[in-house]
Amino acid sequence: MIDRYTLPEMKEIWSDAYRYRTWLDVELAACRAMENAGIVPAGVADGIQGKVPDASRIDEIEKTTRHDVIAFLTHMEEIAGEQARWLHLGMTSSDVLDTAFALQLTKSLDNILQELDQLRDACRTQADRLRHLPVIGRSHGIHAELTSMGLVFARFYAALGRDRQRILAARKSVAVGKLSGAVGTYAHLSPELEKEALGSLGLEPETVSTQVVQRDRHSEMFNALATAAGNIEQMALTVRHWQRTEVGEAREAFRSGQKGSSAMPHKRNPILSENLTGIARIVRAAAGAALENIALWHERDISHSSVERVIAPDATTALHFMYRRAARVISGLVIDKKAIEKNISMTGGLCFSEAVLLGLVQKGLGRQQAYELVQRNAMKAWDEGDDFKELLKADAGIAEKLTPGEIDEFFDPSHAIRYADEIIDRALKD
Repeated sequence: MIDRYTLPEMKEIWSDAYRYRTWLDVELAACRAMENAGIVPAGVADGIQGKVPDASRIDEIEKTTRHDVIAFLTHMEEIAGEQARWLHLGMTSSDVLDTAFALQLTKSLDNILQELDQLRDACRTQADRLRHLPVIGRSHGIHAELTSMGLVFARFYAALGRDRQRILAARKSVAVGKLSGAVGTYAHLSPELEKEALGSLGLEPETVSTQVVQRDRHSEMFNALATAAGNIEQMALTVRHWQRTEVGEAREAFRSGQKGSSAMPHKRNPILSENLTGIARIVRAAAGAALENIALWHERDISHSSVERVIAPDATTALHFMYRRAARVISGLVIDKKAIEKNISMTGGLCFSEAVLLGLVQKGLGRQQAYELVQRNAMKAWDEGDDFKELLKADAGIAEKLTPGEIDEFFDPSHAIRYADEIIDRALKD
């Protein structure tokens, strides 16, 4: 697990001050590699190391230069003096921008993984705690067969594990920089120097760069974030359904002093889960924009730049927030066992219809004949509200094959979830 105390906050990572400090980190890494190669006098990087870029001053200079990297370099000359002439030697703006962007993205993903782990721990706890609690399963929103509440959280836990692997793969994909010059040909610097400088920053060189790092890498990352947001939304939708008045099986914690409505004092709304559903749309939208950024003209254009200035901080910060909020929802969830039991019995045992069907088949009936016998009683239970089990016992066609005692055995909830432990253990072992 990532140590949360060694990482900068998300708002810091995407601040102007952090961005300019990261630009300087890239310039100094390149400068040190050039010192080692004898291109730059020894000690230059150490002489500049302690200088801290002033974001407001750089922004002021940019009003004249209309170029952010030139404004940055101009400011470095102001604060570092003559030694600053060795910065940016043989480099182009995208060498700095894309390499620094990789550092911002990897730090952001580390923060996201930290929060993902917190949510995963919350799901693990609930899966263990509720593994033997039967709950009605639903397909198409309609009562189906029994499942276990613990299985629901085990499913969430497993999905988070897949998200973790996708985000780790995306992190590797974007942990790539370039110092290969104007069109990526190393006209003024060497691949060896690039490898040394990027390695000191924890990055790999782009395999074949142009003037920019290739944007399919970033698209992979944003699509991984979108998938992760979708899995959080799946959890949020489940909680929202559980909290509906007609269901009531679980609800978000409602704290002392909290209010649900300005007009209706009785309201307790699933607002945190609804927020998560909405924020997921923002993260997904970024994936589409990132896909559009892949196709750039020739060796580069800057159509991707304006997009990334919005989607990178927005999508990463939004997902980071989603994980933190979802962990709060899952860990604080209030489970209503009485409502769960009420819902299981609501249809008079219809959730056990398949068990009866299979019992008839095992007694020698053809599947379709058995299906019709069970269905006609199920439909009567639906339409008239009669007890399904009693209808089955009173059906002459079924009585020829099954005794009342055998029918009772098919209505045992423990049979439906007898493999819950095996499934949950399989999920939680990863």
